[in-house]
Amino acid sequence: MRSSSRALAELSVSAPIFAALGDQTRLRLVSRLCRDGPMSIARLTAGTAVTRQAITKHLRMMEGAGLVRSTRRGRESVWQLERRRLEDAQHYVELISRQWDGALGRLRRLVED
Repeated sequence: MRSSSRALAELSVSAPIFAALGDQTRLRLVSRLCRDGPMSIARLTAGTAVTRQAITKHLRMMEGAGLVRSTRRGRESVWQLERRRLEDAQHYVELISRQWDGALGRLRRLVED
């Protein structure tokens, strides 16, 4: 039971990560930052129909979840991923997958008995 309560606590801490990743525009931003590395808002909006203000709003939301951070370079803010938080998200998905595997195994044993 103790490990179960620990798992629930870990999952509740991960909720902001999944909330931040639960938007198509933010997923695209994560993908671009993964692929192309740190970028300014001007570069992130180039070639899209999304405004700088909208991109900034999405980046701030992801920053609140710890997924990105910005640094100043001259007059621009450059945004980059916090890879550790993405690794945390991967860990939580794997944890849920193991829990499902366990539940399905118990169900199979119950049905077979």
